[in-house]
Amino acid sequence: MALNNPALSEKAFSDFKESDFKAGAMTVGGTVGKTMVLLALLMVAAVYTWYLYYQGQDVTGFLIVGLIGSLVTSLITIFFKRAAFVTAPLYVILNGLMLGAISAWTDYSYPGIVINAILITVGTLFLMLAIYTLRIIKVTPGFALGIVICTASIALVYLIDIILGFFGISVPFIHETGWIGIGISLFIVAIAALNLLLDFHFIETEAQSGAPKYMEWYAAFGLMVTLIWLYMEILRLLSKLNSRN
Repeated sequence: MALNNPALSEKAFSDFKESDFKAGAMTVGGTVGKTMVLLALLMVAAVYTWYLYYQGQDVTGFLIVGLIGSLVTSLITIFFKRAAFVTAPLYVILNGLMLGAISAWTDYSYPGIVINAILITVGTLFLMLAIYTLRIIKVTPGFALGIVICTASIALVYLIDIILGFFGISVPFIHETGWIGIGISLFIVAIAALNLLLDFHFIETEAQSGAPKYMEWYAAFGLMVTLIWLYMEILRLLSKLNSRN
């Protein structure tokens, strides 16, 4: 699960070669189309593992393969941007296998929670798009820096929690279902949602500057990184709320 978005950085769109522009320039519409393709692949993969789980099969292997595979493909995509037309679809398929397993397990414990998480994620996506389009929140350098710092801090806390987990210890509150734990989850969901504004800004800016066509796949990949994180955090938050009932 990605906690920040190094994919959509200024450096990611620099140092292009003249040959990169043979296929044309990046457009916002082209990026949206490719994002739709990646979303469809993600859903198909997730539904597949979901189906297997409710057929009584063990989907733990899909979760492990999806987790490790998506991490590897995300790193390949970041360092070899021109390969994004292959690695981005592979990334979302692997993530879909993982998300399908996690979602099925969670929905088994709390029936109906997954559809709620999906609806809230989609609603948040369109809400943040409207906020960005209407310039209700302007993506200034200071605003972007603040979101990046918060995102990096969350990533660091999660990394520490993973390391401590090997010793049977966890970071206080982040897994708890009390009001402090719920408040932490709400904060993380808010930061994930605000990252969408940064994604929209980078996509729009680089499309206007005429980045190469292949960057549409790369930009779509970066947006998917944020959306997957947002969904996972919303699912976590809803799980905490449901466990209190």
